[in-house]
Amino acid sequence: MIDEILEDAKDRMEKAVEHVQNEFGTVRTGRANPSILHRVTVDYYGSPTPLQQLASFAVPEPTTLVVSPFDPGALGEIERAITASGLGLNPANDGTVIRLTFPPLTEERRKELVKVVNHMAEEGKVAIRNIRRPHKDDLEALKGELSEDDIRRAEKELQNLTDTHVDRIDELFEHKQAELLEV
Repeated sequence: MIDEILEDAKDRMEKAVEHVQNEFGTVRTGRANPSILHRVTVDYYGSPTPLQQLASFAVPEPTTLVVSPFDPGALGEIERAITASGLGLNPANDGTVIRLTFPPLTEERRKELVKVVNHMAEEGKVAIRNIRRPHKDDLEALKGELSEDDIRRAEKELQNLTDTHVDRIDELFEHKQAELLEV
């Protein structure tokens, strides 16, 4: 019973760390990275569609991202969606593909992005702590069935899992911060 509770907590915490890592990938660092476009949705024939379902991506140069739509008729809609996304990118449409040039980040913008990433990391830590809470309650509910020593050991293990995953988010944040502040 205890093993099932701890395993469930571990799985959920792993997913929270993965989510934070994916969120960090959407923050632009001055380098071309297709994951920055994962949140962009295109109005494709009246329905909002994720951009990655409508186009392929290539990175021919470190600061250039090429978006090649599967349907050439969607080129204008894709261009409008990228412009409206608030990513600070200006798409250049040549009739067959869209080129996105990533301008170098200013020092002020780098510091803003570090704050955004820090906020994402804090949200991830809160999510992990929120995962811990119901699992701790589940362990406490077993007090009549199991010895207090077993429950105390399981609670310590749950706390260790929590600390380990929070530390992983901190490591990811430190890495992303260094990447953002790199000139």
